[in-house]
This record gives sequence, C-alpha cells and structure tokens, in this order.
Amino acid sequence: MKKIVALVFSLVLFLSIGLGSVSAAQSTLDETVDGLLGIPYRTAGTTTKGFDCSGFTSYVFDKFGIDLPHSSSSQNKEGFWVDKKDLRKGDLVFFDTSGGNGISHVGIYLGNGEFIHSASDEGIVKSKLSQSYYAKRYVSARRVLWDDIYNQLTAESK
Repeated sequence: MKKIVALVFSLVLFLSIGLGSVSAAQSTLDETVDGLLGIPYRTAGTTTKGFDCSGFTSYVFDKFGIDLPHSSSSQNKEGFWVDKKDLRKGDLVFFDTSGGNGISHVGIYLGNGEFIHSASDEGIVKSKLSQSYYAKRYVSARRVLWDDIYNQLTAESK
C-alpha cells in the first residue's frame, strides 16, 4: 500500500510540476533539495528550522512517500546496497565521520560526484564525494528509490 501511495503522490507531483513553468530544467528531486540549501544544522533536527543528517534525508524522502528511520545507521539497512561506481541520483551515501565507529553520516547523491547533506558546521550544503574528508570516510550507498519513482523524480521539468 505504501508503494502505491508513493507512486500516486509522485505521479501527481511530477505532473503538476511538469505543467507549471520552470525557468531552468531541473528534476523534482533537484528542486526539492535545492529549496532546502542553507537551512542550519540542528542536532536531532527533522524540520526546516534545522536538520541533522538523517533528519534531512528522512524529510526529503518523506516528501516522496518513502519512510526512512531517523538514524544514519538504520537508514543504511533500507533499500539495497549499491556499488560506488553505480551510484545514481537519489541514492543514499553513508560515511563514518566518528573515527571508526561505523555509519555516522548520510547524504543524498545528486550525480556528477556530488551529494547534499546536513553538515554540522554548515547546515544543508552540496559537497563532492571526492573531497578528501568525505573520500576517506565513505562507507557505502543504498538505493531506496525504486525505478518507477526514480524515473519520475529525476525527469527534468519543462
């Protein structure tokens, strides 16, 4: 039932954005996350007043009818594992930022080696996986957007 609701919601969202006028061609996913850039970091934050990393990813995916737990290590158990070379827009990317204690940070892959996340010192920002800090701490990726929803959310708006 949850998948059907997510599919219907995504289709309605996709069609409504597709019928509106958008100056630059962006996908629904891009528009959603770009609208959150600059929101401050807040420990345990789950709203636009402030997000922690997993609160941010949970918030974004909830917009598309996908329920994620509020914990980066728990989110790392959702969907299915994806090899780094096979990353696609919307995949969750996970990092060990706590010195060898396992998954402690999550972001959303945007393509072209870039991901968006809530950084404790910057709030919602885009970063490169190739940045030394993140490259050394990258652990894994998970795919939680099934193909039908992925195709709708990543199609460029007209």
